[in-house]
Amino acid sequence: MNTPPNPFKQALVEKRAQIGLWLGLADAYSAEICAGAGFDWLLIDGEHSPNGLASVLQQAQAIAAYPGANAVARVPLGHGDAGAALIKQYLDLGVQTLLVPMVDTAEQAQALVRAMRYPPQGIRGMGGARASGWGRFANYPKEANDRVCLLVQAESREALANLDAIAAVEGVDGIFIGPADLSASMGHVGNSGHAEVQAAIEDAIARINRAGKAAGILTPDETLAKKYLELGALFVAVGLDTNLLVRHTSALAARFKGVAKAPAAGGTY
Repeated sequence: MNTPPNPFKQALVEKRAQIGLWLGLADAYSAEICAGAGFDWLLIDGEHSPNGLASVLQQAQAIAAYPGANAVARVPLGHGDAGAALIKQYLDLGVQTLLVPMVDTAEQAQALVRAMRYPPQGIRGMGGARASGWGRFANYPKEANDRVCLLVQAESREALANLDAIAAVEGVDGIFIGPADLSASMGHVGNSGHAEVQAAIEDAIARINRAGKAAGILTPDETLAKKYLELGALFVAVGLDTNLLVRHTSALAARFKGVAKAPAAGGTY
């Protein structure tokens, strides 16, 4: 049996934009509903959602049943924590693409690259488990390093100052701009739409593109999402399952009770 390809990574290499959805409900049943909607990628959030290894696996399995839908998992790391053991576990589950928050320096990015790869390019422990088809993918140990995809989050003033160096790290496939944390770092807490923040995002996307890497971002604002795509962002999440549920349930109740006001489209992070 052959080692499965990574269509998400290949799309980024070919500069094909990928439209995604954030999954925060930590449930395979709802993940399957979202996987059938037609998104290119779905982010299983291990940072801000109550996900453990078992629930990440269950959601990845649900997503895998839908051709064209690719599972990406956000690992609960950051601020210099390379988390080699946790990264190994996520990869062994068969999730080929990982998103790591709060990467501020090239040195941190380099440590993550090493954690993602088998020796001699890295320090990932040999095994593979589900990722290797429990040994049925005979060439997995030799091919895995080319299949995995590392996305790092730049979401602070420090990260933007080091963005060119981070983008130059071999093995970093994409850089995701985190609007909420970036706005907080820039002194505009809760206001990712502030002109200074938006200017920084536009500049970051341009710098990432010049480095030949893929730029990504999350926003439920349709106008902004289209703008980022026009600027050259290649993996853009255009909504969150939790936010969709909040907005539409509130709006439905409001139409019948006339009291509740549907929340705005916020929720970027």
